[in-house]
Amino acid sequence: MKFIETAGLPIKSWCNDPEAGAVEQAKNIAALPFAHHHIALMPDTHQGYGMPIGGVLATANTIIPNAVGVDIGCGMLACRTNLRDITQDEIKKIMGLVRGDIPVGFKHRTTPLELSAPPSNAPIARAEYESARHQVGTLGGGNHFIEIQRGSDGHIWFMIHSGSRNIGKKVCDHYNALAKALNARMKSAVPKQWDLAFLPVDTEEGQQYIAEMQYCQAFAQQNRAVMAEAICRAFAQVCRDYIADVDAPVYNVHHNYARPEHHFGKDVWVHRKGATSAAKGEAGIIPGSQGTKSYIVTGLGNSESFCSCSHGAGRRMGRKEAQRTLSLEAELRRMNDLGIVHGIRSARDLDEAAGAYKDIDIVMDEQKDLVSIAVELTPLGVIKA
Repeated sequence: MKFIETAGLPIKSWCNDPEAGAVEQAKNIAALPFAHHHIALMPDTHQGYGMPIGGVLATANTIIPNAVGVDIGCGMLACRTNLRDITQDEIKKIMGLVRGDIPVGFKHRTTPLELSAPPSNAPIARAEYESARHQVGTLGGGNHFIEIQRGSDGHIWFMIHSGSRNIGKKVCDHYNALAKALNARMKSAVPKQWDLAFLPVDTEEGQQYIAEMQYCQAFAQQNRAVMAEAICRAFAQVCRDYIADVDAPVYNVHHNYARPEHHFGKDVWVHRKGATSAAKGEAGIIPGSQGTKSYIVTGLGNSESFCSCSHGAGRRMGRKEAQRTLSLEAELRRMNDLGIVHGIRSARDLDEAAGAYKDIDIVMDEQKDLVSIAVELTPLGVIKA
């Protein structure tokens, strides 16, 4: 852990070489008058919007929409199957069925699915409800993915990375705008250019945001669960030996959210933006990048990280830079040499290539005091949004 002195609270970074933009944003949140004790940066940290991705912030009686982000409840689902082996031909067939059943990118379902109704004090979620019914069970875009993997435990696994789709963005944008207006009326000392407008939790706006955020988390969790059902159906159609095991572990965790916790003698709101909860004994998921290993982990409950760990490998370059500078030939060779069924076809796909991300081995080594590895997962086939 690297200690960074600031004019405000100290920063504790598990990333030994954090980029300058992420450090500058961390210094901004360290200067917030309601920030508590210190700021924690995970080993996958990089510059985000307002708050760095891979950042953990505890606040007193305050919540910051941009410290959660636009994809509220984004996270991971990992499921162990009963299969001990699978052929590349079977993987291709499963992936074909999955693509036919799960809309990706901006695509929505033509037939809406059942979805619990939002609470009465969640006006944005209520306005977006019918649209959300068409979006539940869809992958989305960006860095979201579905992956089939071989586990170090001898089982075949699958993993899903997705979030709250458009409803999360609508909620974040709305309450960030409300927070900006409220902060202007309050004559807040927090500079507008930091993009860290906040809501006191005891205000009507704060309570509404919390209700909306929690609904988006529930939506995101259901979204991943619906996709998992579709993937299980595909396995059942293709693999003769596949049996749905009701006792098999299924992990479904968020890495973009805020919730009340108790740390360093105070009840606080812990914001995890691209960070995973890692309480002692808690199961978590740390995905690698396309073409690298992922991990099922067990939290060690390190209080210095607010009981958190990374949410993945973390980007080392932006999307446009990756498309401009990475070698398509090298990235194709990497995937093909590993025998991974993938969808990289042109330079446009390089924004999500493994070369655009940090080395997952270094990331895992930097957080060995935060988590222990339970299962190592090697990619066999990947669907990128």
